[in-house]
Amino acid sequence: MTRSKNAFRSLFANALILAAASGTVLPALRAEEPASPLTHANALSRAFRHAAEKATPSVVVVRSEAKPRPEQRPRGPQRGGPNPFEGTPFEDFFRDGLPEGFEFGPGQRGGMPRSGVGSGVIVDASGIVLTNNHVVEGADEVTVELSDGREYKAREIKTDPDSDLAVIRLEGSKDLPTARLGDSDQLDTGDWVIAIGNPFELETTVSAGIISGKGRELGGIRRAKFLQTDAAINPGNSGGPLVNLEGEVIGINTAIASNSGGYQGIGFAIPINLAKWVSEQLIAKGAVERGYLGVSIGPVSREMAAKLGVADTKGVLVTEVMPNTPAAEAGVQELDVITSFDDQPVDGPRSLQEVVERAAIGKVHAIKVVRDGKPQTLSISVKPLPDQLARRGEGPGLRASPPSKESYYSQAFGLAVRDKGSVGDDAYAEFDGVLVDRVDPDGVAAEAGLGPNVLIRKVGRTPVATIAEFAAALEKESPDAGVVLQVRTPRGNAVVLLKKGL
Repeated sequence: MTRSKNAFRSLFANALILAAASGTVLPALRAEEPASPLTHANALSRAFRHAAEKATPSVVVVRSEAKPRPEQRPRGPQRGGPNPFEGTPFEDFFRDGLPEGFEFGPGQRGGMPRSGVGSGVIVDASGIVLTNNHVVEGADEVTVELSDGREYKAREIKTDPDSDLAVIRLEGSKDLPTARLGDSDQLDTGDWVIAIGNPFELETTVSAGIISGKGRELGGIRRAKFLQTDAAINPGNSGGPLVNLEGEVIGINTAIASNSGGYQGIGFAIPINLAKWVSEQLIAKGAVERGYLGVSIGPVSREMAAKLGVADTKGVLVTEVMPNTPAAEAGVQELDVITSFDDQPVDGPRSLQEVVERAAIGKVHAIKVVRDGKPQTLSISVKPLPDQLARRGEGPGLRASPPSKESYYSQAFGLAVRDKGSVGDDAYAEFDGVLVDRVDPDGVAAEAGLGPNVLIRKVGRTPVATIAEFAAALEKESPDAGVVLQVRTPRGNAVVLLKKGL
């Protein structure tokens, strides 16, 4: 730019010299005027128009229909079902569901069909559409309509509920307009974006906004971190693209935060880099193969970081290492704090999950941990996530236990434990440890959130299988310095720090 300016100045000076020599009079030169606000507004308007024109031809309407199914309704009151009056003044009157003989709206009984409308975006000219899983979930027939009015039936649908993504392969299609996919990693908060879709069946609607946040987590979708935007997203936008000013798709619109079911300024989109990775696997394999380590993990609190000798709360705490898994083979231990994977910093549990899932299967990766305050680097070979782990839910519940005749009580920590064998329950059959019998209401254990029927497996790194082993290990600790307990609950393994004054 500087070289060009210098060349221009030189040329302009030469022109003045030539004009003076020839007696030519040049018109008066005006100082450069700053662009008006209207000029800037028109430029932004043209940018929005350009982005919409580039992306709109690839945006489609996705219509799904589920055929009627035989009614499977049990006789008698519908106890335990969803409350149709939730959020209304009548919610408390129907806590157990509707009484016998009542219906709420059409389609609740098995004989009624169900249909829905969403959006999608063409990602391959041969006829492959990317959309949300919840747009096509449970559908028997899916029809896709292009912006030019052409319609195609879905020949094949592949879904990934964990990321709420799906791909539709169209029947008899070719040379379709395709979207250009961008790089969602390059986005930053404040960047302009537009959302394109079919809200309330108003086809090819465009709304504008900015990226309001990154890395958002939604409880219903376990394997995605979302972009947050204030571009208007409404029912029917699901599956449509979020587009940057270059006309590139940088997200798939998925959810809204709303008390009314409509737009209230907060929408969420799946980053396109994740959507590309998922869709490529769905197209090639029909399913998504994710890597796994074989650990249970949790966040690192400030108190836990101080106790374990970690510099800050970034990283994830290993609460359990499953046997015969990549983590076990690599030497990962409980109470390790994982700080990076393949030189990518790990900020929290979802961050580690995301990078490991996309890691190359069978390849050796470097994982950095802090163990007893000292950094270590381990080599780990990632394996495919087994189906049973992907579907694993919460563990069994616990029944109330009778008072124990034999127990150990620590006044310093405010808890009593009993032998696991004193309870006739097989919920913890696979694990060694001692059960918490009771906690003092004002004690250190209660302050840490520990309660009855929690299984204490280790004191620090020391396994405890009997009351005597637990007593010997705990008596070496003090509530002022704090002690880390590795415990088991019906939800899985966890780590608890007992420390006075938390």
